[in-house]
Amino acid sequence: MGNYRAKILKAKALLKQADCILIGAGAGLSTAAGLEYSGKAFERDYKEFIAKYHFSDLYSATFYPFETQEEKWAFWAKLIQLNRQNRPLKLYMDLLELVFDKDYFVLTTNADGQFEIAGFSTERIFATQGDYRLLQCAHACHHTLYGNDDMVREWLRFTRGCKIPANLVPKCPVCGRNMEMNLRKDEAFVQDENWYKQASRYNAFLEKTQHKNTVLLEIGVGFNTPGIIRFPFEQMVCRQAKTKLIRINKDYPAPSLDIDLLSFNEDTAEIIKNLKES
Repeated sequence: MGNYRAKILKAKALLKQADCILIGAGAGLSTAAGLEYSGKAFERDYKEFIAKYHFSDLYSATFYPFETQEEKWAFWAKLIQLNRQNRPLKLYMDLLELVFDKDYFVLTTNADGQFEIAGFSTERIFATQGDYRLLQCAHACHHTLYGNDDMVREWLRFTRGCKIPANLVPKCPVCGRNMEMNLRKDEAFVQDENWYKQASRYNAFLEKTQHKNTVLLEIGVGFNTPGIIRFPFEQMVCRQAKTKLIRINKDYPAPSLDIDLLSFNEDTAEIIKNLKES
């Protein structure tokens, strides 16, 4: 306990002294916030789908090869509703309170939009892997994305037996073929104008951090896509003398490189709560 308190005090001092804070967030953050991909909540919320398709967890369910588009969009309507169309989660609001008066930026592989929902500036969020709120042409015939909020409400309203009506199946307005979630899973992933704008803002932020006191606050980032956040953050610590890394990760707290960092493997919500306390 003593070592934990000492690390909390050191982390709070680093955050207080920081000119820039770069948050790197993976799936572990949303899990800690309550968006669990398995367990009792999953079994309750997806009861019909589990009975019909024998899903074991939500992550594997997102790759399920549905036989029809009517089945596919009934499932995604439920997932989007539970993960994107909801109230702000306390852990994300606590995280915003921790950094709101600093020059911050968010790099995340999460597609659930929780940073935006919690009130983080949209211009300071780069969601590299897509967004549950957006659709694209499944064949990427053009690079426009489409909001699905109204569609999801309709899908949910008319879902029967894990299917939506055929007339509600979304079709590409350009080529007429099927639509897809805007999630990075293959070469057809669409990076629209806003994606490149956010990437440019992220790169500009990185430039700014090179000679300033910078804290990399990495939360819940594992090894599914370590080349986006985990490995680059460690490399930044190696290259930039004024950059410090705080890693919060219950499963993988240790670094891959020989670097100095503050690592926590305790409860994420408790750590953020302790860090924001005056």
